Amino acid sequence: MPKAYWIAHVTVKDPEAYTGYQRLAPAAFEKFGARFLARGGESDCCEGTRYERHVVIEFDSLEKARACYSSKEYQNAKANRDGACNAHVTLVEGL
Repeated sequence: MPKAYWIAHVTVKDPEAYTGYQRLAPAAFEKFGARFLARGGESDCCEGTRYERHVVIEFDSLEKARACYSSKEYQNAKANRDGACNAHVTLVEGL
């Protein structure tokens, strides 16, 4: 079964409000065996919309990535970032 990747592009608009997401999201990622491959750090936007942060998270399968995103733990964390950021999240199956 191929691995899967959660790719997120985020620009934080309200750092104080965003801390609620940062406090709660790790529980979801831990529960579903997520492994962070990239989080923040230096980046170059070569095409498209520029975001401040880029995150790549590896999962054992697309099903686990979907389950993580849909989980009550993650949805609670996500609700805590509403209005605090602009985010684009994609789940993709690996090769």
